[in-house]
Amino acid sequence: MNEVLLERSLQHAEGLAVYWGPRVLVALLIFLGFWLLARFSDRAIARVVGYARLNVLVVSLLSRAARFGLIFFGVVTALGTLGVNISALVAGLGLTGFALGFALRDTISNVLAGVLLLIYRPFGINDRINVTNQEGVVVNIDLRYTTLDSDANRILIPNSVLFTNPIIVVKKGTRSIL
Repeated sequence: MNEVLLERSLQHAEGLAVYWGPRVLVALLIFLGFWLLARFSDRAIARVVGYARLNVLVVSLLSRAARFGLIFFGVVTALGTLGVNISALVAGLGLTGFALGFALRDTISNVLAGVLLLIYRPFGINDRINVTNQEGVVVNIDLRYTTLDSDANRILIPNSVLFTNPIIVVKKGTRSIL
């Protein structure tokens, strides 16, 4: 009785291996291909964007977004190859993305404004600027905030404020009085 049960189990395992083996192998190869493509895209983006002399933060953001997108697409494609119904997964992720985008709209607005400020460079480090009655010398521009040093304070201005309000870049050698 035990021998019959063992033989049936072995036949069942063999059938599963014949059915799932090639699918799992193809899914792994697809994921590996997308993973390699993601690694290659890091270098390609750094090389291509390097010619445009963009800020390091912008290049890093573009590189990470491309890597994440390719790996995510590879996972979804590999799951589809295995026979998983990915339409519900994609729909659920779309709704989740919408909810997160709505919840994080201010942060996303600051990051996108920061990227545009770093690309267009309306002012630079050590420039004295005035925006929304805040004046100081720019000491740092990152993806979320621009840091100003005034006489008495350090001011962090969200990049979306800089992007949506007029900016006065004070000429060298002059000082505006508010």
